[in-house]
Amino acid sequence: MIPVYPLKFHIPPLVPVAEAPDNRLKVSDGTLTSTSTVTRYSRQDVLRILHIRAKQLRAWERASLVSFSDTYSFQDLVQLRKLRDLRATRLSAASIRASVHAMQAVSGMANPLLEAGAARDGSRVVFRHSGAIMDPIARQFVFDFEGHRDLVKAENHGLCSAQVASRTGALFLEAVRCEESSKKAEAVELYQTILKLDPEHAPAAINLGTIFYNQKQFACSERLYRQAVESDPNYALAFFDLGNVLDELQRLPEAIEAYRTAIGLAPTYADAHYNLALAYERQNERRKALKHWLAYLKLDPIGPWANHARGQTRKILDREKLTIVSRGPRLGGLKAC
Repeated sequence: MIPVYPLKFHIPPLVPVAEAPDNRLKVSDGTLTSTSTVTRYSRQDVLRILHIRAKQLRAWERASLVSFSDTYSFQDLVQLRKLRDLRATRLSAASIRASVHAMQAVSGMANPLLEAGAARDGSRVVFRHSGAIMDPIARQFVFDFEGHRDLVKAENHGLCSAQVASRTGALFLEAVRCEESSKKAEAVELYQTILKLDPEHAPAAINLGTIFYNQKQFACSERLYRQAVESDPNYALAFFDLGNVLDELQRLPEAIEAYRTAIGLAPTYADAHYNLALAYERQNERRKALKHWLAYLKLDPIGPWANHARGQTRKILDREKLTIVSRGPRLGGLKAC
């Protein structure tokens, strides 16, 4: 009989987690680069969350609008979102940089994009400062800013694509903030609002689906994960999560297909190999399971999950009378013939 061992699951990519003694609390697609209580997001997280291209992020770095980094804080995401929204108004990076530097000089702000509201006015950026909009290059207060709100307060009707992107981005960050504060009901409401505005917002569907998954509302979770994979067919995490909920629903053939798709999109997706191996074992397809236990050990050779994978590998080799033809460290490089 196959021993009962839990699936590996993902923590929503934007929710900070404390590192657990048994190493279970980890982001399964490897995108969240830190499991400390301080949230850090990888470059891939940033590109996916803010819907920007790697080329655009590199251009902002070259223009000294942001510093190069492999990981980003929540505040960095806020700054990058403002840059994205300003660029959507067709302001050049040089114009944004000039306004930012001028604002630093006249206001003493270290980072105006974080410390002040920002909007386009002609060919320049103006900032909310002391209750008014300031043009830092002209060194003038332009008009009373009270009563002017961010696009997040705008009506849903008649928004252009840039405005929708701006609003959903703001709502998404607020939803994440609610999850970080354990305000799950508020987070659910915000994610649902995002999906009404933009049904193809895959990260919102994933995060909302995971809230329902953790509440054991598997039908709702499956619907949202399917919405995510339809919106973004190259989103490996969405297929992995879909596999998990299908496994919970005892629909193993469908779960296996979802895990296989995730691995096809991301061959080094360790947790997808792990869960696929478990699923194959439950179907008594041990030789297929062996391939994925070995793949998992190569990618993640240390820790309690690796110990379980190593134990399952030995059992299959003994039971199936397979021969080890090569051996890597800690069984991580086992191959069978």
